[in-house]
Amino acid sequence: MSEPLSTASANAALSRLLAAAPHRPLFLAGTVAVLLSMTWWTLELASLRFGWGHWPQPPIPPIWGHAMLIQYGLFPLFMFGFLMTTFPRWMNGPTVPPVRYLPVAGGVLGGYVLANIGLLGLPWLLKLGMGLMLVGYVIGVVTLGGVLRVATERNRHGWSCFAAFCCGTLGLLLFLGWLLLGAPTSCAELAVKLGTFGFLLPVYFTVCHRMLPFFSNNIAKGRGYVMRRPGWSLPVVWALLLVHLLLDWRGQLRWLWLCDVPLALVFGWHALAWQPWKCMRPGLLAVLHIAFAWLPLAFVLFSIQDIVLATGGGYVLGRAPLHALAIGFFGSMLVAMVTRVTHGHSGRPLQMGAVPWLCFGLLQAVALLRIRAELGGDMYLWLVIAGAGWLLAFLPWVLRSAWIYLTPRADGKPG
Repeated sequence: MSEPLSTASANAALSRLLAAAPHRPLFLAGTVAVLLSMTWWTLELASLRFGWGHWPQPPIPPIWGHAMLIQYGLFPLFMFGFLMTTFPRWMNGPTVPPVRYLPVAGGVLGGYVLANIGLLGLPWLLKLGMGLMLVGYVIGVVTLGGVLRVATERNRHGWSCFAAFCCGTLGLLLFLGWLLLGAPTSCAELAVKLGTFGFLLPVYFTVCHRMLPFFSNNIAKGRGYVMRRPGWSLPVVWALLLVHLLLDWRGQLRWLWLCDVPLALVFGWHALAWQPWKCMRPGLLAVLHIAFAWLPLAFVLFSIQDIVLATGGGYVLGRAPLHALAIGFFGSMLVAMVTRVTHGHSGRPLQMGAVPWLCFGLLQAVALLRIRAELGGDMYLWLVIAGAGWLLAFLPWVLRSAWIYLTPRADGKPG
C-alpha cells in the first residue's frame, strides 16, 4: 500500500505545484508547443523536399496549418501565462485563481496537441482540437476581462492586450467558421493575417512598451538611462497595424508601404529611445533589447518589399520580412522575456546562463537561415535546415525551463 500512496502523494504535490501560479502550467504548456509544431512542420517540409510519398498530408493547406497553430497555439500559451500573472499587478486588480487559469492551459494545450495530430490526415481531430483551443481562449479572455473590469487602475497597456486577445479569439472563430461551417476562404485568410498583425504583434509591442523601459530603468538608471513610454505610440501602432491588416487581406499589396514605412519609423524610434547602448549588461537585459531590434528591421524589410511592389516590381523578398518578425522578434523576445519571468518567479538569479544564451544565439542564426531561404537556391532544403535549427536551439532551453516549472522555487517561497 505504501508505494501507491507515495505515488499518489507525489502526484498531488506536483498538481499543487503546477497550480501555485499562472505561469507554471501555461509556460510548461508553451514549452511543449515550442517543439511540437516545429517538429511537424520540419517533417512536412522534409517530405516535400525529399519526396516522402507516404507522409500523411494535412486536411488543410500546410502553410495554414503551420501559421494557425504557431500563432494561436504556441505563442499565446506563454502570453496567457504572462498576462494572468501580471495583469493584476499592472492595474491593481484581483489575482487570477487556479480554477480560471488551469482550464486555459488545458484547453489551449489539449486542443493544440489534438490539432497537430489532426494535421496528419485526420480532419475530425483537427476540428476537435481547434474547437477545444477556442474554449480555452474564451475562458482566458473572459478571465482577463474580469480583471480589467474590477481593477482600480485600468491603463492603456491592459486595454491594448485585452483588445488583442479579443482579436485572437475572433481569428480562431473565423478559421473555425471556414473549417466547420464552410464559410468563405477569405475568412480563413483573414484569420491567418489577424494572428500576426491583430493579435501577436499588438500584444508583443504592448508588453515591450510596458516592460522594456521598466526593466531598463531598474538596472541602468545609474548609467543615465531615461525611461520613455510615449502615450501616442500604442494607438498609432494599433491604427497602422489595422490598416496593414485590411490592405493585406484585400490584396492591396501596392499600398502597404503607406502603413509599413511609418511602422518601421515608429519601431525604430522606440528601439533608439529605449537606449540599448546603456543596457548591454547584464545579459538578461541585453537580450530584451537585441530581440526588440528585430522589430524595426522586419518592417524595414516589409517596406522595401512594399515599395518594390508599388513601383511595378515583384515579390522580391518573399516571406523574409514575415520571418524576421516571427522568428527574429517573436521568437527571440519569447526566449528573452520568458527567461526573465521564469528566473524572477522561481527565486533564481536574474542572469541568462549558458542554456538561455545558447538558445538565444542559435535562434538568431535560425532567423537568418529562414531569411536566406527566400533569396534563391534550394529553398526547401534551407527551410528544412531552419526548422531543424529551431528544434536544436530550443530543446535544451525547453528541458531546463520545464524542470524549473515542475520543481519548487529555489528560494523556498510560495508561487
